[in-house]
Amino acid sequence: MLVNSKAMVSISEANQNFSRVARLADEQGTVVIMKNNAPRYLLIDFSQAEAMQAASDEEVLAVSARLMQRNRDAYEVLAK
Repeated sequence: MLVNSKAMVSISEANQNFSRVARLADEQGTVVIMKNNAPRYLLIDFSQAEAMQAASDEEVLAVSARLMQRNRDAYEVLAK
């Protein structure tokens, strides 16, 4: 994951000024909250989180095809 250095804040700053961090997330898309100089939390817009979780139809079909190919023998036995 590429992280924009302008969208990184310390956990102390996030705690003291969350509204500014939320505005930054609106502007940048995501904000990485650092704890002990290491990325610890990711703040993103809720609609963006929903989009990340939803798999496209093409992805689902590709996984289904791969599973069917991998388990072809078992499916043929079950079909009898």
